[in-house]
Amino acid sequence: MRALAFMIALTATVTLAAQGPAKYVPVKTAWGDPDLQGTYTDKDENGIPMEKPNQFQGKTLADVDDSELADIVRERQQRAAASAAGIGGADTGAGPVHWYEHYDAKNSRPWLVIDPPDGRIPAQAPAAQQRQAARAAARGARGNADSYEDRSLYDRCITRGIVGSMLPVIYGNSFQFVQGPGYVAIRYEMIHETRVVPLTSRPRIGSKLHAFMGDPRGHFEGNTLVVETTNFTDRTALGVNGGGVPHSDKLRLVERFTPVSRTAMEWKVTVEDSDTWVKPWTFALTLTKDPGQPVFEYACHEGNYAIKNILSAARAEEKK
Repeated sequence: MRALAFMIALTATVTLAAQGPAKYVPVKTAWGDPDLQGTYTDKDENGIPMEKPNQFQGKTLADVDDSELADIVRERQQRAAASAAGIGGADTGAGPVHWYEHYDAKNSRPWLVIDPPDGRIPAQAPAAQQRQAARAAARGARGNADSYEDRSLYDRCITRGIVGSMLPVIYGNSFQFVQGPGYVAIRYEMIHETRVVPLTSRPRIGSKLHAFMGDPRGHFEGNTLVVETTNFTDRTALGVNGGGVPHSDKLRLVERFTPVSRTAMEWKVTVEDSDTWVKPWTFALTLTKDPGQPVFEYACHEGNYAIKNILSAARAEEKK
């Protein structure tokens, strides 16, 4: 009997092991949705390149073990510390280290793009190349500060867009998720924007209406919040590879917010825009729940003389 009991227990253990680790199941809200509420940050994802670096040629994400990733993270931390003096520019210098959030980032992965499997963003579509050439031709010999319209929407304290406002940068990396029956709201520390996502199948706004943050609709697939957003303008850009790639108004984003533990949530984004990239692509990173990283006030407008000084400096340089 003891032998039989041992065999039954061993079989059960092997079966559970074959199934893999149990998936995390979050608590439910009073109305039955998975509870994602809380303050999160992706400050520890600072320094992770969007695309797979050349040093990993021939490797998949699974091929990079913990030891190799630890070495890479140390190198990234050293580069971040070494760049401190240049943050404020050559003339003003950087502030103290504690002003910034990109030091000592822990990093959850070696790169962000998970599809295509080669870890590279697909080639730009001919339409995107034509748009960029037309913009360059329209500006002709103009400088990058002939008008406030020559500056980015980020420079002008308007928006960094959905993706830009959640990609890790040197500060402003906190987000707050708030839920109510039929809605999820996400507050961004960067530019202090708030997205209100209806969990409904109601019709979208008209196809001729476009917004910087688009028109979102959400639903839950198991414990994953899926948000599909359309109706973007073509005036924002996706922050990739340290710069912004202007997209078209055909952009469609599908985000998946999946809680993977009590303190972590995966944010996975699929980008579809046939007028900008030849095929869809997907990236992912980790959001860490941390009540010690509240969403601070983003006082970008009040007392901000950046645009005025940029334009006046350009006029002074022209006169000289």
